[in-house]
Amino acid sequence: MSGDKTVLVVGGGGREHALAWALSRSPQVAQVYVAPGNAGTAWPAVPNSEGLAPRAASTNVPIQPQQFDALIDFAQRNYVDLNIIGPERPLANGIVDAFQQAGLAAFGPTQAAAQIEASKAFAKDFMRQRGIPTAEYGSFSDPAEAKHFIRDFGRPVVVKASGLAAGKGVLIANTTERAMMAVDQMLEHSAFGAAGATIVVEERLIGPELSLLAFSDGHSIAPLPPARDHKRAYDGDQGPNTGGMGAYAPVSDVSAELIAQIVETILQPAVDGMAEHGRPYTGILYAGLMLTQTGPKTLEFNCRFGDPEAQVLLPLLASDPFDVMLACTKGTLDQIDVQWQDKASAIVVMASPGYPGSYPKGMPISGLDAASTHPDLLVFQAGTALDDQGQLVTDGGRVLGLSAVCDTLNDALEKIYSHIELIQFEGRQFRSDIGRQRPYLAMDLTPSGMGYAQAGVDIEAGNEAVRMMKKAIQRTYSPQVLSGVGHFGGLFDAALLAKMDQPVLVASTDGVGTKTMVAAKLDRWDTIGQDLVNHCINDILVQGARPLFFLDYVASSKLNPEQMAQIVGGMAAACQAAHCAILGGETAEMPGVYQSGQVDLVGTIIGAVDRAQVITGETIQPGDLLIGLPSSGLHTNGYSLARLALKELDWNEPRADLHDQSIGDALLAIHTSYLEPVSRLLDAGLEVKGLAHITGGGLIDNLPRILPKGCTAQIDTESWARPPIFDLIRQQGGINEAELWRVFNMGTGMVVELSPESLEEASKRVDESYLIGEIVKGDQQVILE
Repeated sequence: MSGDKTVLVVGGGGREHALAWALSRSPQVAQVYVAPGNAGTAWPAVPNSEGLAPRAASTNVPIQPQQFDALIDFAQRNYVDLNIIGPERPLANGIVDAFQQAGLAAFGPTQAAAQIEASKAFAKDFMRQRGIPTAEYGSFSDPAEAKHFIRDFGRPVVVKASGLAAGKGVLIANTTERAMMAVDQMLEHSAFGAAGATIVVEERLIGPELSLLAFSDGHSIAPLPPARDHKRAYDGDQGPNTGGMGAYAPVSDVSAELIAQIVETILQPAVDGMAEHGRPYTGILYAGLMLTQTGPKTLEFNCRFGDPEAQVLLPLLASDPFDVMLACTKGTLDQIDVQWQDKASAIVVMASPGYPGSYPKGMPISGLDAASTHPDLLVFQAGTALDDQGQLVTDGGRVLGLSAVCDTLNDALEKIYSHIELIQFEGRQFRSDIGRQRPYLAMDLTPSGMGYAQAGVDIEAGNEAVRMMKKAIQRTYSPQVLSGVGHFGGLFDAALLAKMDQPVLVASTDGVGTKTMVAAKLDRWDTIGQDLVNHCINDILVQGARPLFFLDYVASSKLNPEQMAQIVGGMAAACQAAHCAILGGETAEMPGVYQSGQVDLVGTIIGAVDRAQVITGETIQPGDLLIGLPSSGLHTNGYSLARLALKELDWNEPRADLHDQSIGDALLAIHTSYLEPVSRLLDAGLEVKGLAHITGGGLIDNLPRILPKGCTAQIDTESWARPPIFDLIRQQGGINEAELWRVFNMGTGMVVELSPESLEEASKRVDESYLIGEIVKGDQQVILE
């Protein structure tokens, strides 16, 4: 027999989906409303449903959490018996106060009590006053004071934005330099906006983390099972912090005695202290803890259910959630014996490509129905929506979570990971190690004696570089990419090669030479990554191959994360333009190998071509024509000579002899990719007999590489206008013409060999091309006229 109670859940994420699901299963609840909800929080009533399926109906309400008046009006008009506030921001803004003033029962803390999360500075001061164990700390709004504290502290610290930053306002610093950078990011550059106007710098605690939540009615508390979430974006707890990529409960390494200790020393003192401060705390109190060698210490308090902890804890609740939450609002929690199932629960979050940075929306999602039919599985949606055609699409960073409830944690994880491939959307990312508990180093990480940092290697800088470049890399991904940033090896689905009769893989490895020294002199790093990719693309294009994926190697004497992110961002831009994925790479810090400020850059590209379409040059014969495609300048060769010739000149001022371009701009002009114009020729069915990428050695050394015996290339050097940078190099360096032609491409970066019958059509297809010469009889040489 169904009940007659009505519940309103405020929020629209995975946590709110779990709350709506849990309340719908209460025998007292007939209707759940979710404001605004998501694509997964609306369903019809199924009173006699079995397994984990919801029972009472759930309906989405198009009201946002910050619209207090509209929410109160809705609750009053629909006779809502219990209002449950999910997100922290409306709690911090006083939504519970507003509901209480309207005479409505609201589960959650008042605005004054919610400061325990909304202000980390308040929370730390409160913990110190109440003797609640926590890390040593200082609160600052002045960057100089924060840096002075860090220098005096002398140990690894964590820098936190004091305000609400969606779980991402925490930067872990192993070195003083990284901590100083974090201070600048928050206080000088407003990385977290108003939330970071005040920061907390605290001792970095070592040990396994733990989440212990408790229901509270302002005086009594009832603890939930211990849970553990995974904040870092990538496997092995690597990468940037997120809102949470997965969680599990209970936690096997936490005993009943330890839980009792945490309740006695942390949770109950917090509730008692808030009451004595005139801020009685009701709702759910979340303690984020570190289990150190000296006992549990508090990392933070949250004023609401965690996300995704709610999705693993609520399915374990055996008591009626309506009774428990209503008792919290009435001060009668001590009259309820809150019971929990003797089972285990886990969740794996599936996120959009680019998360926790920027990410696309509107990507179709498939497979939810198949996953949801399993009796032990739950799908909690978060960043989802329905498009105009009713298709389920992505609408946020954390899209959904796949959860399981089983007798053991291993069973739950096996259920999740054996079914997660059912759910598909483009670029999806998820961790593959949720719940895989690993040993923690129970040691002091305070730098002392000799270590990697003393050897000149900053591990934290490497991690930061990966975090900053990840978003750009993921923009290059296609459905064929099966592994993300941080995996040991890149996986690429080669099924598309089945469209070819005899697929041939073509590979090339190259660098950009001392063009990196020009970038260093000008401190401009956004172009050389594009140079590298385009150079490699051209190298495989000459054999008719189109690119599939690219791998990079970037090394320096000392890693600068922003510099590396710019370089790899340039690679990503070039790869994206070529529909080529960055499948893997290596970023290396090698003090002693490279001089200060030096950067080395190498790339490997893999492409494919049908064997019948491989361009070999074997059919070239006397009488064929040579078509030139223009270069942007030096491309990636001849920079040692160019730097020497131009070293006495100003590289930043515009020059009339360079058409108002500076020397720096001319030297850093991006290496042209010829993929698009050459593809136009190939796709038109023209017989391209040969292609020569004009790199180091110029026309003189590169054209003979494709000429068959009996053929020589005769070039009219006045048939095109060469970029003025070459004349400036010649004049300033006193270099003779013959040397210029032997070193530089002289304005022609690719040469196409065609029969005379194809010239007119080629000119139509590629209007930037020009006739530069012809093939004559000879012995594989180049004649410049």
